[in-house]
Amino acid sequence: MTSGRLLVIVIVLVTAVFGIALWWFVNYAYYEETDELALVVQRGDGTGIELPLAAEGNAVRAIDASSSPLRFRACFTLPTEQAADLLDQAFAYDDPVPLGAPGWFDCFDAVAIGTAIERDEAHAFLIQRDIARGVDRVGALFPDGRGYAWHQLNGTLE
Repeated sequence: MTSGRLLVIVIVLVTAVFGIALWWFVNYAYYEETDELALVVQRGDGTGIELPLAAEGNAVRAIDASSSPLRFRACFTLPTEQAADLLDQAFAYDDPVPLGAPGWFDCFDAVAIGTAIERDEAHAFLIQRDIARGVDRVGALFPDGRGYAWHQLNGTLE
């Protein structure tokens, strides 16, 4: 085997290993999954509404990572009465854009949530402004009680 072929093989192998490692770090390495989540939604007057996510029967799944404030995603359900009350009191969020989640976090479909918000099938609301510098925690709630939360840039860092 010539040294040129050996060099090409080494380059291809190193590239493949690097690509696999990069994919793993982006999709798995920093995420931590939890089924415990406390959300306090801001009302229009600035006071908060604590969502009863720990209540029995309210399914909760959330992921977060310490490497970036934008990696937070959550899926939860509320009883329909509480969902209707929340939608009446919550501060509507302008220009909500759900960010994609890793494929293994299958309860959060950013495209479907974004489409539902555009069609007024779901309502977006502010959960917490500036949860991190320049980042808001935003939620979307369907009338049947299905809810989603994510972090998105709020434009203050531009």
